Amino acid sequence: MYNIKIDQDALNDLKEIVIWYNNQVQNLGLRFHKQVKSQINTLKNQPYICNIRYEDMRCMLVKKFPFMIHYKINDESYLVEIFAVFHTSRHPEIWNSRIKK
Repeated sequence: MYNIKIDQDALNDLKEIVIWYNNQVQNLGLRFHKQVKSQINTLKNQPYICNIRYEDMRCMLVKKFPFMIHYKINDESYLVEIFAVFHTSRHPEIWNSRIKK
C-alpha cells in the first residue's frame, strides 16, 4: 500500500474548487470533495491505475467533474505525491512550476 502526500498547492486548489462549486449549487462542493477523496484513496492500492501523461506525471480524471488530479509515484518510498487538481481546460504543464519550487 502506498502513502499519499498532498502538496499545499493541491490542497489550495481543492479548497478553491469546493468554494466555487458551493457558490454555484448548494452542497456541490461537498460532492466534489467526496469524489476526489474517494479517488485519492484508490491510489493507495492502485497508483498505476492512470497512465503517464507528461514526463512522469500521471493524471486521474475526477468522475462527474471536469478536473484532473496530477500526481507522481515514488516506488522507493511507496509514496503517491499529488501536485495539483486542475480544470481540464487549463494548460497541462502548469504543474511544472509547482514541482520546481
